[in-house]
Amino acid sequence: MEHDNRIIRLDPSDNVGVAARSLRPGEAAYCHDRPIAMRGAVPTGHKVALEPIPAGAKVVKFAAPIGSATCDIAPGEHVHLHNLKSDYLPTYTLDDGHTYVAEA
Repeated sequence: MEHDNRIIRLDPSDNVGVAARSLRPGEAAYCHDRPIAMRGAVPTGHKVALEPIPAGAKVVKFAAPIGSATCDIAPGEHVHLHNLKSDYLPTYTLDDGHTYVAEA
C-alpha cells in the first residue's frame, strides 16, 4: 500500500483527508494506495476531498459528518467555506436547562 503522509485520512469512512503540509495545484499525493491530484492550493491543516462528493452529500471527517457539500466536490479539491455548509445548529444549553438560539 503506497502512502506518502502528505494527506492524512483520520478514519477509513472519511471522504476528506487533512493536508499535513501545504499542497500546490497539480501536485500529486498518495493517500493509502490512491493517488490524489490537487485541483488547487490546500493549506496545511485544511481538508481535501479524497473521492467525489456530490452537492448535498455529507462531508465526513474522523467518522463524523461535519457538514454538507454546497456543490459537487471533486477528488483533490480544497474543502472549506466555499463549498461546505456546516450542519451544526447555532444553539447552546445553559445549566438551568433552557436552550437559547444565537441570533444571526
